[in-house]
Amino acid sequence: MTGPGGTAGAFVHEGLFYRGPDELLAGTVPFITSGLAAAEPVLVAMPGANLWQVRAAVGAMDGVRWADMTEAGRNPGRIIPWVLQAFIDEHAGRRVRIIGEPIWAGRSDTEYPACAQHEALINMAFAGRDATILCPYDVAGLDDDVLTDACATHPVLVDGAGRRSSGAYAPSEVVARYNLPLPAPAEPVAALAYQVDSLPAVRAFVAGHGRVAGLDEDRVADLQIAVTELATNSIAHAGGAGVLRVWRTAEHLVCEIHDDGWLADPLAGRLTPAKDGVGGRGLVIVQALCDLVRVYSTAVGTTVRLHIRRPL
Repeated sequence: MTGPGGTAGAFVHEGLFYRGPDELLAGTVPFITSGLAAAEPVLVAMPGANLWQVRAAVGAMDGVRWADMTEAGRNPGRIIPWVLQAFIDEHAGRRVRIIGEPIWAGRSDTEYPACAQHEALINMAFAGRDATILCPYDVAGLDDDVLTDACATHPVLVDGAGRRSSGAYAPSEVVARYNLPLPAPAEPVAALAYQVDSLPAVRAFVAGHGRVAGLDEDRVADLQIAVTELATNSIAHAGGAGVLRVWRTAEHLVCEIHDDGWLADPLAGRLTPAKDGVGGRGLVIVQALCDLVRVYSTAVGTTVRLHIRRPL
């Protein structure tokens, strides 16, 4: 089996199953130091407590970039384009190593399906790229279903017993399994049907709800941009119309766009387009601006649900 560094043009995606701090450090610190010894730039993106443990164990070393995944990857759909791809593209022509821990015990049930799809889509997004990505999983803190999904989204598994191929590897099945109808809101919903001449009304509608939800003006502007991008996509590619629904939960303002289009490519919105490309930027922008994006898409229609965190 290929070692954790991989060879040129060979993408490596490994799931690290650890139990406790000692096993976490045993699985991550040598990964970092051997990467540096091979002159490979290293990115470590983990939730706060784990990030600081690993950083303290590694010490001050040039060539390592550190990112708190609770912020950089708060929205799982943001991780591939704005964290992983950005780092890989920045070091084009060189092999890189990345530790990315997108799933931890504090993730909510609402976030988890997007996390599982993210891990599956990594394999499609970076096939053929010069990168090794190691994804730690806390076997003591995560449910068995999460660990089962990890076996399906990582072709190689690593634990105290060594490295092995995953016999359960099936990332496309994970993407499909979590492409499910989104749960109905328990809160009161406001709705607005829109078409080509309705975009000013769409912006005013979401701005009003954003302010009532306590968002500051910068976040109101972010919300307007995100919803306008989706509504514009509906008008251009999904029959010229759609329905916008808005509601509030204790933690989020939620905006949902439904139209008759179909996002047939599961990587839609998960990769930044080429700098000289035309189009394809709308969903990537939406992922960057929102705290969570959930998508359900079939040949008969698409629902995109945006979550913007409300001030506490």
